[in-house]
Amino acid sequence: MYKQLMGLQQLSRRTISSSARRQVDNMVKEKQKLFQADNGIPVHLKGGAKDAILYRLTMALTVFGSGFVVYELLNAAMPKKA
Repeated sequence: MYKQLMGLQQLSRRTISSSARRQVDNMVKEKQKLFQADNGIPVHLKGGAKDAILYRLTMALTVFGSGFVVYELLNAAMPKKA
């Protein structure tokens, strides 16, 4: 029983101490340079291909949603005769 507790204590100490060693790089300066560069690209597309895909998807959903709302409003305004 004592050996199991000691093993568990060592395992918990190892996981806690090993997780603290990982360092995260500070990317703020690099991102500031990227987004402040005067290269003619709109700021919402400066992130690269991922930003372009998200922008196009958002625009497509907006156009589809607006069209659907107009369709439903026209459908509600002119009900079918029974």
